[in-house]
Amino acid sequence: MDINRNPGIHDLWFLPLGGCGEIGMNLNLIGHNSEWLMVDCGINITSSALPGAQPLIEIPYTDFVDKQKSGLQGILITHAHEDHFGALSLLWRRWQCPVFGTAFTLSVIRRKALMRGLAPPDLMVETKFGDKTQHGSFSVTWHPMTHSTPENCALEITTSAGTIFHSSDWKVDKSPQIGKSFRPKRFASIGERGVDAFICDSTNAQDTGFSASEGDIVPGVKRIFANEMGRIIVGCFSSNIARINTIAKIAVNSGRFVGLLGRSLSVMVECAKERGFLDSSINWVDAEHIGYLPKNEVLIFATGSQGEHGAALSKLATDSHRSVSLDTGDVVIFSSSVIPGNEFVVKSLFRKLEELGAKVLHPGNTDETLHVSGHPCENDLRQMYELIKPKIVIPVHGEKGHLDANANIAQSCGISDVLKGTNGDLFCIRPKPAIIRRFIKIGRLPLPEFRKNS
Repeated sequence: MDINRNPGIHDLWFLPLGGCGEIGMNLNLIGHNSEWLMVDCGINITSSALPGAQPLIEIPYTDFVDKQKSGLQGILITHAHEDHFGALSLLWRRWQCPVFGTAFTLSVIRRKALMRGLAPPDLMVETKFGDKTQHGSFSVTWHPMTHSTPENCALEITTSAGTIFHSSDWKVDKSPQIGKSFRPKRFASIGERGVDAFICDSTNAQDTGFSASEGDIVPGVKRIFANEMGRIIVGCFSSNIARINTIAKIAVNSGRFVGLLGRSLSVMVECAKERGFLDSSINWVDAEHIGYLPKNEVLIFATGSQGEHGAALSKLATDSHRSVSLDTGDVVIFSSSVIPGNEFVVKSLFRKLEELGAKVLHPGNTDETLHVSGHPCENDLRQMYELIKPKIVIPVHGEKGHLDANANIAQSCGISDVLKGTNGDLFCIRPKPAIIRRFIKIGRLPLPEFRKNS
């Protein structure tokens, strides 16, 4: 097959350049009628095990997109996680087509770009849940999907050749703390309209049962706040606004002020304040004032839960932060999971904090629920497959074991056509299901090399 061949009017294609066969760096193309639609444009970040080394940041190799840019109808960003949008401001000027996303997502894209000295895309169009947008031959309906950051969207992409349901990252959550709970009727309606292919998150497909709810962290965190008299420092993903809001409200009820250490946290909180996601009762305090407050009146959210060099937790662990020094009796809560590849640096961070006299609590050393995932487990997937009733399932967002587990679940739900592949493979959905292996060249480009060659 000619690598420059575009899809015809009867074709419906899915072509992942990132995020299929791996976790991170999501970039997907949907092809139909000589046109392309991009879903997400993310980066991959891996912390280095070498002391003092900066994290490795990689972006997708996009030569195929560059050659097809005249047919690129739009870029749809599903949510405000950097593995879904982080490469956008670096790459957008190659393509210069409209970017679509919710208000919160676009706000984060703008602020993160400016924080790093980059220019955000010039053409950004705000969408809302329930909106229908038109992009050449593609009609897209934006659906709310519960995840670990606000305004996460699933996409119902309709063409004359068929319909794709792209889940983005998601979970079944009946108590998400911010936003509406998972609504089965919405997805049953999508299934009734007919779905040819379901492109589905596989991250937790190997885990049985349902994914835990964001609300499940509340009892354990309340007990910690009731029992601890020192400063409480929380390391969590800065995009998890529901987590920040929940813990900050508990802090208010404990008579504590709330401070932020780290630029990415400040950016995300400002975006959340714009959208009204944060409780008005929270007593925010500037970082430079935190060190002067009584210890039992302080809650600090700090960046660097993955052990990133130069982040706030790393500076606290080496007693080099200009605003705060940790003391015996302080508690550091890791309200996050460890991203694969970061295990060594995170364990080193635990050790350094403990050597300063702090108590370190993380999901591996306490029975309290300190973190819940934003991705679907086995029963979440089963419920969604029963609602959507797709003809084809394409597992993505996971390594081989995750994709295999998702495929097995889909098949056990009676879905016979499951297409398993990896980045660079072409998934033909219509007119006939098939996979063309290694259809395009793919890869990762380290950020310094990208900037040198751009």
